[in-house]
Amino acid sequence: MAKNVKPTVTLTRSQVKWRVGWIAILLVVCALVVMPTYANRGIDWLNNQTNFGVPRLPENGFNLGLDLQGGAHLVYQTDTRQVPDADRADAVEGVRDVIERRVRGGLGVAEPLVQTTKVGNDYRIIVELPGVTDVNTAIKMIGETPVLEFKEQNDQPARDLTKDEQKQLDDHNAKATATANAALREVKSGTDFATVVTKYSEDTAGKNNGGDLGFINSKVYPEIYTWAKAHKDGEYSTTLVKSFDGLNIVKRIAERKGEKEIFAAHILICYKGAESCDNPQYLTKEDALKKIQEIKAQATTANFAQLAKQYSTEPAAQKTSGDLGTFSKGQMVPEFEKAVWDAPIGSISAPVETQFGYHLIYKKGEDFAKEYQVARVFVKTQQKTDIVPPTEQWKTTGLSGKQLKRAEVTQDSRTGQTQVSLNFDDAGTKLFADITGRNVGKPVAIFLDGQPISVPKVNEPILNGSAVISGGFTLVQAKQLSQRLNSGALPVPVELISQQKVDATLGSDSLTKSFHAGLVGLLGVMIFMVIYYRFPGLLSVFSLVVYALLSLATFKLVGVTLTLSGIAGFILSIGMAVDTNVLVFERLKEELRSGKNLHSASEESFRRSWPSIRDGHIATLVSCVFLVWFGTGFVQGFAVTLAIGVLFSLFTAIVATRAMSRLVFKWFNEEGNFLFLGHTKRNENNK
Repeated sequence: MAKNVKPTVTLTRSQVKWRVGWIAILLVVCALVVMPTYANRGIDWLNNQTNFGVPRLPENGFNLGLDLQGGAHLVYQTDTRQVPDADRADAVEGVRDVIERRVRGGLGVAEPLVQTTKVGNDYRIIVELPGVTDVNTAIKMIGETPVLEFKEQNDQPARDLTKDEQKQLDDHNAKATATANAALREVKSGTDFATVVTKYSEDTAGKNNGGDLGFINSKVYPEIYTWAKAHKDGEYSTTLVKSFDGLNIVKRIAERKGEKEIFAAHILICYKGAESCDNPQYLTKEDALKKIQEIKAQATTANFAQLAKQYSTEPAAQKTSGDLGTFSKGQMVPEFEKAVWDAPIGSISAPVETQFGYHLIYKKGEDFAKEYQVARVFVKTQQKTDIVPPTEQWKTTGLSGKQLKRAEVTQDSRTGQTQVSLNFDDAGTKLFADITGRNVGKPVAIFLDGQPISVPKVNEPILNGSAVISGGFTLVQAKQLSQRLNSGALPVPVELISQQKVDATLGSDSLTKSFHAGLVGLLGVMIFMVIYYRFPGLLSVFSLVVYALLSLATFKLVGVTLTLSGIAGFILSIGMAVDTNVLVFERLKEELRSGKNLHSASEESFRRSWPSIRDGHIATLVSCVFLVWFGTGFVQGFAVTLAIGVLFSLFTAIVATRAMSRLVFKWFNEEGNFLFLGHTKRNENNK
C-alpha cells in the first residue's frame, strides 16, 4: 500500500507577497523599537520641514543587570525563629515585598532583583541593585524591620488659631446656630418639613428628597439614632441635635427590624499548630478534642462562665469568662458562625473546630437591632481644622503591627468576595475598638513603612478584635496585602551576611566586549552562510536580521534585565537560528538531487526538515524551563534570553525564510544552473 504523503500547500502569488510584506513591516517596527534615536532624527527633520508635530519615540535603553551596570549585591539572613513553621514562607515573602518597595521608592532603583531562597532551614533574601553607588544608605534602608501602623484622620490644627481666626470660627458657628434656630422655628410653626429642608439644609444630597437619610442604625449618626429611638414616627426634634459635622433638626419617619445580632460566650481549647496558640497546653488535636469533650460533659448554662475561666486557653478568658458580647453576620469565622447562628437560645453547642482550636459555644440570646428612617435639616458648623488644616492628613493611634496577631485571606460567606481578615491581641482589641468606635463612617489608614497600603472605611465599631478589609480584591491582591500586613506584624528581622560592590566601569567594559563578540559572531555566521549556500544563504542572512531585531525589541518591551549570562543565551540562540536554516538548505539539496523541480524541492525541504527542527527546539526549551525553575540569578537570565531566542528562531526560519523563498525562487529558470543554490546539477537519471 502506498504511503500517505501530505499534499504540498499551495499559496497564490498575492498571498506570498502579503506574507513578505508583513515580515518587512515587522522588521521596520522592531528596528524603531531597538534604535529609536535614528528614527527620532528623521522625525525631528520632518517636523522642522512640515510642522506636522509627529510625536517622538521614547528613547528608553535596555535594562542592564548588575554585572553590566555596576551596583550592589546584598544577601540577607532572616530570623524566623519566632514565627510558626507554617507561616515562615509567607512572612519572608512579605519582607521581600517590603524590601522591593523600599529600594524602588527610597533608592529610585527601577529594576531591582529581590528574591528569596532557602538554604537548609534558613530563609535568605538576595538583593541586587544595579546603578546604586551609595551602598551604605541602601543597607540602612533595607535592614530596618518593616513598620506597620494604623492611623486615623488628623483633626488637630497645625497651630492654635489667632484671635482673628478664632473670631472667624465663632462668627461662623454663631451664624450657623442662628440659621438652624430659624429653621427650627419654621418647623415648630407648622411649615412643611420638606419646604424647610429646601430653604435651609446644607446637605446637598438630601435637598432633593426632603432631607431623607434612609434607615440608620446606632453605628451611623449615633446622636440622631439616639434621638430617634426615644421618639415616635412623625415627631420632629424640638431642640437642635448636634452631630460631629453640624446641627440637625430631625424628623422620624418609620421604624423597622434591623440586622440580627447574637449574644454568646465560648470556651476555647487550642493545640500546638493551631492559629494564635502561643503557649499550647495540648500538643495534638486529639488531646484538645478529648479535653473539650470532657468539658462539654459537665457544662451547663449556670457553670459555663466558671468553666471558661478554669479551662479556656483564650488569654482574655480570665477577665471575660469567655463572653464575646454581640456580633452580627460575617464577624466570626464561618465554622463558628454556622454553629451558633440558628442554634436555640440557651443551648451549648457540640465541639466546633476552627483554625484556632476547638470551641464550646453558649448562645445567650439574639435580637434584632431596630433601624429608623429619618429626615433632617442640616446646617454645617466649622471646626478648627477647617480654618487651619492639619500639617499631616493622618495621625497615629498607638495601634501597630505589635498588636496584630495575623492577617489572612478569607472569603465573605454571603457574597463570596475575597477579603483580608485581621486578628489582634488583647491590647490591640481594646485599641481597635476605641479607634473604630470614634471613626464610624470615616476611613482608617493602614501604613507600612510610612506608605498607605489600604484605607478602608469603618462601617461599625469592632469590639472583638477581629476585622475584615474588603474592596473588590482579586485573590492575588488580597494575598499581597496579607503578606504586607504580616511582614509588619511578624517579628522577622533581617541580617546582612554578604555584601559585594560591583564597579560600573567593569560592567561597561564587559558590555562593550560582549557586544563586539556578538557582532563579530553574527557577521561571521552571515558570511559563512552566503559563501556556502549562495542565494539561500543570503535569504538566511535577512532572516537572521529579522530574528536579531525581533529578539532585541522583545527584550526592551518586556523589560528583560540583560546580564552577561543573558547576552550569552542570546548569542547561543543565534546558533540555533542558523542550525535551522542549515537543516532546511541541506534538505533542499537532497530534494533537488532526487529530481524534483525547484518549487517542489523548496516546499519538501521545509516540510521534511520540520520534525528535526521541532524536536531540537523543544528539547532546548524544556532545558530552559528547568533552568528557570531550579536556577537563580544569572542562570535564570541565561535561560530566559535563550528561550526567547529559540522561539523567534523558529519563527524566522520557518515563516520568514520560507515566505521569501516562495517569493524569489519563482524568479529562477527551473532548468537553469543551480550554482546559486550551491548545487551544480540535478540527477540525470531522475529527470
